[in-house]
Amino acid sequence: MGLHKAAGNSNLRACWLLVAGVSALAIALQFGGEQVREALAYTRDGVAGGELWRLVTGHFVHLGWTHMWLNLAGLALVVWLVGGVFGWVRWLLVLGLTVLIIDVGFWFLYPNLAWYVGLSGVLHGLLVGGLLKGVVERDRESMILLGFVLAKLAWEQFSGGPLPGSEATSGGNVIVNAHLYGAVGGALAGTLLWRSARSTRPI
Repeated sequence: MGLHKAAGNSNLRACWLLVAGVSALAIALQFGGEQVREALAYTRDGVAGGELWRLVTGHFVHLGWTHMWLNLAGLALVVWLVGGVFGWVRWLLVLGLTVLIIDVGFWFLYPNLAWYVGLSGVLHGLLVGGLLKGVVERDRESMILLGFVLAKLAWEQFSGGPLPGSEATSGGNVIVNAHLYGAVGGALAGTLLWRSARSTRPI
């Protein structure tokens, strides 16, 4: 992508190191099996009972090996597309705000959700956060790709379910609201970073 080529190699290298860290964590947790997954998954009852770590750890455990590898492949794709647009500190901010918005959405807007695992919501946030920078800079490829992402989100919300075949591939129910909340979190993070950069730009 245009953004990917224009960004410094140092940004991209740092981003791949973050991907390696997230991947190592997800793989290590997956080796823990069902016991670890049950202990770390987002569960509404668990969070209500004070197990607040589930708000973070639920995004890094998976239904199974196939689900995990699909999510990690998605993470690699996001980095390939937009990984160079931010340094690692800003990507951590995008990640943190995306996780926060997903959790807030689950808790306040989706009270019927009892259980959730996986990175898919976070992936949507990272992608949208990176694409937003390109949109602001009038990068045509970013605009087109963001249009596809928005179309996918609209399909999931208004058709009443995920893209055909996605549940069979992942091995369980796809929580499409996680994708929506993640995208909102990424958009918010991207906007805040853009405004911050704009306010510090010399006149």
